[in-house]
Amino acid sequence: MPLPKAEGHISYGGALRPGEGHAISQYVQQGKHIPRRGEVVLNADEIQRMNAIRIRKENQVYSAEDKRALAMFNYEEKAKVMSDLSRLVQRHMGDELGPNHDPFGAGKADGADDRMGVLILLYLLLLIAS
Repeated sequence: MPLPKAEGHISYGGALRPGEGHAISQYVQQGKHIPRRGEVVLNADEIQRMNAIRIRKENQVYSAEDKRALAMFNYEEKAKVMSDLSRLVQRHMGDELGPNHDPFGAGKADGADDRMGVLILLYLLLLIAS
């Protein structure tokens, strides 16, 4: 249902060009969509098609950004887990991880075998995490 027309001069504000407010008000009074730039010469089907394309493109960008953010989050989490496991290995192995350490060398009687088991377990965890 069209809106009632106002009588006399109406001020549409100072941000519009002369005649622009009146032209836009015609769309409003007819209950039509106010066209954006470039839509004035298009019919309703073409405008809907343009909107569908715009929405599809926006969704593609949002999807790509979501994937990028998720990949960065996963990378940071993986790096944190690897760092935590590395510190855990260092703490349990102590000085045995020096440059001359032989993980397959003969065991020592002071609990080195237990630490070797922990090292192997943590190494396997690192392999699984990566």
